[in-house]
Amino acid sequence: MTTLCVIFGDQLSLDIATLSGADPATTVVCMAEVWDEATYVKHHKKKLAFLFSAMRHFANALRSAGYTVAYTPLDDPKNTGSFRGEVQRAMRQYGCDHIVVTHPGDYRVMVEVQAWAQALGVSVDIREDTRFLCSLATFDAWASGRKQLRMEYFYRLMRKRYAILIAEDQPVGGKWNYDADNRKPLKSGVQIPPPWQTKPDAITQSVMAMVADRFSDHFGDIDPMYLAVTHDQAQAVLDDFIAHRLPRFGDYQDAMIQGEPWLYHSHISFYLNCGLLQPLPCVTAAVDAYNRGDAPLNAVEGFVRQIMGWREYVRGIYWRMMPDYAQNNALGATRPLPDFYWTGKTGMNCIAQCVQETKRNAYAHHIQRLMVLGNFALLAGLDPKAVNDWFLIVYADAYEWVELPNVTGMILFADGGYLASKPYAAGGSYIHKMSNYCQQCRYKVAEKTGPNACPFNYLYWDFLARNRDHLQSNHRMGMMYNTYDRMGDEKKSAIRRDAAQFLHTINPMDSSA
Repeated sequence: MTTLCVIFGDQLSLDIATLSGADPATTVVCMAEVWDEATYVKHHKKKLAFLFSAMRHFANALRSAGYTVAYTPLDDPKNTGSFRGEVQRAMRQYGCDHIVVTHPGDYRVMVEVQAWAQALGVSVDIREDTRFLCSLATFDAWASGRKQLRMEYFYRLMRKRYAILIAEDQPVGGKWNYDADNRKPLKSGVQIPPPWQTKPDAITQSVMAMVADRFSDHFGDIDPMYLAVTHDQAQAVLDDFIAHRLPRFGDYQDAMIQGEPWLYHSHISFYLNCGLLQPLPCVTAAVDAYNRGDAPLNAVEGFVRQIMGWREYVRGIYWRMMPDYAQNNALGATRPLPDFYWTGKTGMNCIAQCVQETKRNAYAHHIQRLMVLGNFALLAGLDPKAVNDWFLIVYADAYEWVELPNVTGMILFADGGYLASKPYAAGGSYIHKMSNYCQQCRYKVAEKTGPNACPFNYLYWDFLARNRDHLQSNHRMGMMYNTYDRMGDEKKSAIRRDAAQFLHTINPMDSSA
């Protein structure tokens, strides 16, 4: 019996459950670059080039390990354009009568895989994705019966389970969470280390040319291409982070500096989310640095929390709540996405900088995503579907399982508070505190209303006023509503006027190109 092992583009690990126990002599590995996946949203050109190149390099690694690989490039004339079509072609070519596949990352792909047995007339073994640290069953068991699923308590469970930064069943340092120590603006004169980069090899150059030709109407710059596309390169990115940026990551992880998109972040989400890195070794590497005295606790704990806490948590939320979660719009937001999310052409320098860096790099760090681009979307009442599509399109680390909970729950509060305890709304003062964007902005962050005022200022209060029926009962919002209620009628009227005038001037774009 010949087994067909199907591996998707976000499962590029030799340790993937699909290959567990596989005999290369009787196994064919099926991988395909399919049009359906490249275009269900119009992905950033760099994202497509990165993933297609990583897939081709991984296929070569499988061949080196002795596997027969049925690999279909996107430009193969015989490419059917769909997973099902390519799986069926491989089955016929190699006489396979059994399919093994690891649980897909995204719900829509899972629906497709679940249809294969009947559609193709074969048995399909769907295996748990053991690359994650928390199984979906374990997450459901933790979540069952809880009124609120707060990440902090899940994170503590994970720390204990894996004995990470734990001594005698208590957190090292006496606290579970050092987030309060991770909010420093970047000091002048601090030397920011350059990010790890590589030059594209022949495989990557070929993919770049194909993407430039076939996806010319997609958003984003394909050059420069400097992302890792192999396991060894991804490991080098992690090693470089541990050695050069982790020591200051904690202090400055929320900082934003114009012209410095990479700062002290790890830049490994690209590789974690497609399988080139595994989460536990990344966590262990950071903890080892702390144990050696090479990195402080607030930096290491913050890094561990992102991977072992937040990443696992949002995956659990996604699979527990789909498919209905994708339709959530608790605040009734309907405004179309403004065209400056694609062009960067706006007087708001913070948004212009973040969009321009996103266009160039298919990357922005979490505070740029949450407190600039996401914050504006929340305050302006942008339609959740449009915002989710945008985030899924533009970032090379974005897959629906991680993007949707972050945007619908964390950014837009569109799930009504299922994921986040309050909306992450802020006026211009937060951006001013954590960045230098305001120094070169057309608007004045110190002005609250009027033609020169920072739009974030009046949009913040207008957001609270518009959504009072939804938010005033939230215990974490009471102070803000008390402040608003103490404002005079003239000031409230100016807020409403300026918000309405500004929102009237932002134009939607007909397409994402």
